[in-house]
Amino acid sequence: MNDRFEIPARLRNTSMFLIAVGVLTLVGGIACLLMGHNSTDADKSRFWAVLLHDSVFFTLITTVSIFIQAATSLAQAAWLVAYRRVPEAIGANVWIFGLIATVVMFIIVFSYRDSHGVDAIYPWVTPGHDKVLLGKAPFLNKGMFVGFTLAAFGLWSFFGRKFRAMSIAQESAPKNDTKIYWKVFRLSGLFLLVYALTQMSTGPWLWIMSVQAHWYSTLFSWYTFASAFVSGMSLILLWVVYLKNQGNLELVTKEHMHDLGKFMFAFSIFWTYLWFAQYMLIWYSNQPDETFYFKMRQQGPYSIIFYANFIINFCMPILILMARPSKRNYFTITFMAMIIIFGHWLDYFQMIMPGPLGENWHINWYEIGIFMGFAGILIFSVSRTLTKSSLIPANNLLLKETVVHLS
Repeated sequence: MNDRFEIPARLRNTSMFLIAVGVLTLVGGIACLLMGHNSTDADKSRFWAVLLHDSVFFTLITTVSIFIQAATSLAQAAWLVAYRRVPEAIGANVWIFGLIATVVMFIIVFSYRDSHGVDAIYPWVTPGHDKVLLGKAPFLNKGMFVGFTLAAFGLWSFFGRKFRAMSIAQESAPKNDTKIYWKVFRLSGLFLLVYALTQMSTGPWLWIMSVQAHWYSTLFSWYTFASAFVSGMSLILLWVVYLKNQGNLELVTKEHMHDLGKFMFAFSIFWTYLWFAQYMLIWYSNQPDETFYFKMRQQGPYSIIFYANFIINFCMPILILMARPSKRNYFTITFMAMIIIFGHWLDYFQMIMPGPLGENWHINWYEIGIFMGFAGILIFSVSRTLTKSSLIPANNLLLKETVVHLS
């Protein structure tokens, strides 16, 4: 079996090109701010908000690969083993995006101020006499922000690298030895606890929801998790299809691809449930301090993104992925994986941008260029990690079960 991956020149060149585009875009954005005599507070906010958007988005969707490893290990599920090296490689590089996100957010919190001396992205940093923000100060403060951010990204990065190291160590362990297997089992339970206390609660409150700190939703963390999860599973699928096309992952069959397609379909529906539940409860109660969040997005300048979000992330998956054959067709699920990732990138865009930018939103060279840069870093880092070990976990205790797997 072809169990080793060598980076094709085309993939390497593509990743370097995307990184170059991202770097040039970042330099161009800095130049526009420093040299532009007409730079406004909105331009400065846009510069940092775009970096916040992409760094948080890529961190959360790559962390999904750690989550799926832990969940399947705890469930003793074998279906992932055939391509487990893919989420391992993605999860092992969470630290890169977590580090970038940490730097960006700390600069915003500790250094960024507009011409009025206000932090226009995280308004709770400079609350002034705002009674609502002052009332939330016991949680929304710099100390809590720093502590939770470092703890979350640090622990995610540790588990991502640890799971991969232990999986590789299993290859040289005695045949049928279960010591590492049960250690991974226990660590998986610990990671899920950490994940529940970070991704599914505190993290999105601090990093995203506090951009509009007057508003809050008890469903918000689950909503961001659902968006990240379906994007993360789509990301795994794209890598699996790519490796299959390169002649690798010979153990992977349409049965395994069908499983990934089912996750993409099911969690698109789950995301829609949370999207509707959050919206419906706020709309029905018609409370001014809650409805303003959706009024700008549905009826204001972001309405095109609001409705595009629903069409891309719900209508397309349910119409295209519901049928069994579509989830077993490589072209269809690859197309839908790319659509889903783009759709939820838009979802995170509309979560973040209305706060710092108000009506002055854009999606042009800067937004696209920064996204391309992050995509390039992802391709480069994951592909390098994939080359460092066999793509088949030869001594995995569930390998035989995954070979005969049926959806």
